Amino acid sequence: MSEADPLSLGQLSVWHDIRSLPAARRHEPNNAATWPLPRGVDAQQVRTAVRAIAARHPSLRTRYDLRDPDVPGQLPPDTDWDDALPTLEDETAEPADLAAALATEPFDLGGQHGWRARLLTRSGVPAHLLFVKHHIAADAWAQELLYQEFRQALTDPEGLGPPPPGPADLAAEQHSAAGLHRQSAALDHWKQLLGRAPMAALPRPADAVDDVVQGTLHSTAARPAAHTLAERARVSVASVVLAAYARGVARMCGTDALLVQLMSANRFAGRWKNLVTSMNQWVPALIEDARKDDLVELAAAVHWSGLGAFRHGMHDVTAVAALRAELPAAAEPACAFNYVAVPDPAPLDAAPRREPVPGRPPTVTWEEPFTTIGPRCYARALESEDALTVRLTAKDLGRERCAALLWDMHESLLSAAEGR
Repeated sequence: MSEADPLSLGQLSVWHDIRSLPAARRHEPNNAATWPLPRGVDAQQVRTAVRAIAARHPSLRTRYDLRDPDVPGQLPPDTDWDDALPTLEDETAEPADLAAALATEPFDLGGQHGWRARLLTRSGVPAHLLFVKHHIAADAWAQELLYQEFRQALTDPEGLGPPPPGPADLAAEQHSAAGLHRQSAALDHWKQLLGRAPMAALPRPADAVDDVVQGTLHSTAARPAAHTLAERARVSVASVVLAAYARGVARMCGTDALLVQLMSANRFAGRWKNLVTSMNQWVPALIEDARKDDLVELAAAVHWSGLGAFRHGMHDVTAVAALRAELPAAAEPACAFNYVAVPDPAPLDAAPRREPVPGRPPTVTWEEPFTTIGPRCYARALESEDALTVRLTAKDLGRERCAALLWDMHESLLSAAEGR
């Protein structure tokens, strides 16, 4: 086996989350996507495009040395690999259902690359590429980038430009003298916040123990309300949605100071912005006066707390775990929040603009969670052109309280925007 390089800090975060998963849950870090194919594209064009993006991104050709789970490493990217693209012929099944089924098979990260694809055909005609990836290979931003490059490579595989850096290059920078200095500052951030934050936790009703629920709020009205509040507070929409969510959690916990885990994309430096790997990491932020009535003022405070946290988004999770062991009485974050950001769609893929449907009522739908990896109460917000959706996955909280948090957030946004 070739000598392995250290993992990047984002890869290490993923490994830290999955290393102890039982065999029955090893598929949970997988994510499925369906990529529609333009009319007239043939199977060979699809195969060529898939090979082009795999050849371009080292993360898609990387296996891992996991023999010592305490010292994982990434092997040099393979220069030769199986580029077969199996075809799946199905006339009736939904592509998303087929992709989801494909994602239930776990990856052997020591022997396999962290992705797989199938060409879905209808009556022999290419219709979709079903793409599944392990989170260690690519996060949401990277997956969208791969889709855009795949679409370009269907017609111009030679026009993608020079190969970008890979996760081993990022790991080398993160373990340089400057990178280690930033890691030390990040660890100080954790230590300071864990020392300051009061104990606060959501209730654990007896009828919800060992129960995981997942509900998603869909609202056309919440999107313009969040934008209105963002303009008033002169902050990002993400800060406004986080403020509404955090206030609901704080009220349910009965606390004024709330420790929140934020998902940091860590794509702030130009060289690494479009690196295909997993760069996401949880970072703590302390929101004080979290039950404040004025949502605009709270959003401004949340904004600055979040910016301070994101400055320390790249950290060694092993060092953080050791710090926590030294501070057994330190507070745990009461909840977690991720405002999903992906690259802007290429002109080729931009969907026609849809106007919001007047009077369309907000809804909360319930799903069986594909994965339960991650924090106990995790809200994942996503904005489209016509709606705001917030998916809340909660452990030991129960459907009733999960719904209450989602509806409280929705009402907070609308009432504050209307000045109520």
